[in-house]
Amino acid sequence: MRAGRISILLLATGLAVTAPPAGAVVILDSTWAREGGQPGQEAAGFGAALRLAAAPQFRAVLALSTDGESWGEASGTWLGNKDGHAYILSAAHIFDFPPTTDQYVLRTPDGETLGIDRVWVLPEWNGDPNTRAGYDLTILRLEDEIDDAGPQPVLYTGAGEAGKLITFVGYGSRGIGSSGEKEEYYEGADKAAAQGVVDSWEELVRPPVDGEEAGNELGVFLPNEDGSIENSLGGSNRPATPLVGLLGSGDSGGSAWMKTKADWLLVGVNSNGTGEAAYGETSWFCRVSPHRKWIASIFPGTRFSPP
Repeated sequence: MRAGRISILLLATGLAVTAPPAGAVVILDSTWAREGGQPGQEAAGFGAALRLAAAPQFRAVLALSTDGESWGEASGTWLGNKDGHAYILSAAHIFDFPPTTDQYVLRTPDGETLGIDRVWVLPEWNGDPNTRAGYDLTILRLEDEIDDAGPQPVLYTGAGEAGKLITFVGYGSRGIGSSGEKEEYYEGADKAAAQGVVDSWEELVRPPVDGEEAGNELGVFLPNEDGSIENSLGGSNRPATPLVGLLGSGDSGGSAWMKTKADWLLVGVNSNGTGEAAYGETSWFCRVSPHRKWIASIFPGTRFSPP
């Protein structure tokens, strides 16, 4: 188990959780200041993160809520429609167990609220994000279809994520690297995005062993601008782009994407992180590639990249 690791769960919901939540990204202080953030105007500095998330390739990333009013609690990604239902990929840990269909509703891009009528969780998920983040997946079936979430996303099927720049998208609280996520940085109910280099890549352990790491994670470290913090994952000590960041509370269940020559590919689901989501901390993502057969067994219409 990694020291200091936390589950990115939802404190604001009142659900029983084992650790603090995930929100809509923590970003570099310098990017925040350049976008207009300053003391007394903390929420003004996230323009670049909001514009990145608003790109058309991320339209399928949607918000989940426990009450249909607070939309920074969890996230999910539309996979497609079948027989009058939309299918959503998310993280298993956002649910109390056993999961029930009444725990969340989803907001479509045009603002409609849809309920969930069925939930599938990876059989190997045991509720422990410290050792099973690589199995932290759920698929939700909605009561109706979604027709305004853009083109169906394409899920990655390879094993080449290590060292690549990924973009992760979700809803929830926000923050900056020097302080981590804080309430005063959050305003509105839009999704935000940040980037990071995959400095840690782990192969899936199947079957998983109780109490031991099950692998299958992508790890992203947040260095500070001056390079003074040693990258604990062995990568660069300096930010790769001005848009690097970490997951925050409410990003859980959102998705991480990798740009290839052919397309944007969904490579991971936002799972958890370490510490206070500040400089020197790490965010972790469940790789989707090894779970292709399970995903396709639930929703055969899922689009996958060529092997």
